[in-house]
Amino acid sequence: MLIDLELSPKHKRAAGAPCCEPVVYPDVERERAARMADVAKALGDPIRLQLVDVLRKHAGKVCVCELVPLFDISQSTLSHHLKKLRDAGILDSERRGLWAYYYVIPDALDELSEWLS
Repeated sequence: MLIDLELSPKHKRAAGAPCCEPVVYPDVERERAARMADVAKALGDPIRLQLVDVLRKHAGKVCVCELVPLFDISQSTLSHHLKKLRDAGILDSERRGLWAYYYVIPDALDELSEWLS
């Protein structure tokens, strides 16, 4: 089957001129996008996602000693993941003697969740 396409000649645009006008602009401002990206990056690791899942389900403060047996990683690696989640503002902790108790910060995931839905 032969299809006859009519092609328009190419026109050279001036240096620095845009090739076309954007049809869609972002609704998310850069600062808000940076905050949401930090949260998304922190959740981008399967262990971290599972940690947040466990802590959300518990809905309280969980001792790090209770978290270690749930994952096939060392305590220091678990602490690294918990630190990344704390740095992203998803978790916080409270010290009681030698142990740290972790919990999900209320509303920490709301901004990302609202944007995704």
